[in-house]
Amino acid sequence: MNDSVKWLETLNKITSIAQTGLHYSKDVYDKERYEQLIGHIEYLLELKEIKTEKFIDNVLQDVGYATPKLDVRAVVFKENKLLLVKEIGDGRWSVPGGWADVGYSASENAEKEVLEETGFRVKAIKLLALTDRTKHSHPPMFLHVYKAFFWCEIIDGELTPSIETPEVGFFGRDELPPISTARVTEEQIQQFFDYLESVPDVTQFD
Repeated sequence: MNDSVKWLETLNKITSIAQTGLHYSKDVYDKERYEQLIGHIEYLLELKEIKTEKFIDNVLQDVGYATPKLDVRAVVFKENKLLLVKEIGDGRWSVPGGWADVGYSASENAEKEVLEETGFRVKAIKLLALTDRTKHSHPPMFLHVYKAFFWCEIIDGELTPSIETPEVGFFGRDELPPISTARVTEEQIQQFFDYLESVPDVTQFD
């Protein structure tokens, strides 16, 4: 783990302490100190030229006992080719998915994301992996994120791009486009293809 990753993780832990403190503290002066601490964290991020738009607003909206965020992803194959979407954010490709929305179970979120991003209705049939983003070769990120990958089967529908995913398609192992490693690693993609021969009985974790 390089120094930049350690630095971001440390700031994330400090932010979590401030969020939890704001939630549980009864003293108005303590709450003010926690808010000041969050402001100092924003400044440190700005010094590293890390995007901080609405940082404080987002942190204050998430006040409570701080927990990791959940990113839900769907692994969908058709004729031995993997369903990928082109992300408008970085112009690279990922398996469908995104932040888990309140009001849906994890698997329902995965199914919803596939429909919204690709036009396919799918059924999640197995949780393949629940990973900690920091333990895999994703680029550094301020947030602490868990990632849930579901194996899904197509029910019906047809390829339909969305505003967030302007291109969608199926790709074989040897014809993969540039991968958005912020969302899924190339090692994970290759592992998904290995699962075509046999989906594992045990869910991977960490």
